[in-house]
Amino acid sequence: MKNITIYSTSTCGFCKMLKSYLASKEIDFDVKMADEDQAIAMELYEKSGQLGVPFTIITDDEGNEEKILGFDRPKFDEVLGLA
Repeated sequence: MKNITIYSTSTCGFCKMLKSYLASKEIDFDVKMADEDQAIAMELYEKSGQLGVPFTIITDDEGNEEKILGFDRPKFDEVLGLA
């Protein structure tokens, strides 16, 4: 099982599209709102080197991370085995 964390903001349209897409596929994910908590914004910057959202980290059972910036649907389909 994969653990999915999405860094998001309340005004990000692509974030909403990504969360809606994953929900439509019945995929669970956690959301961290970078515009509501300065500590989360700093965490986003430390993990991604920038402040763009959505920024998603998908971690597998072995601790391997796949990082995806933006709503790259083909990449999500590939990483999550939805293709």
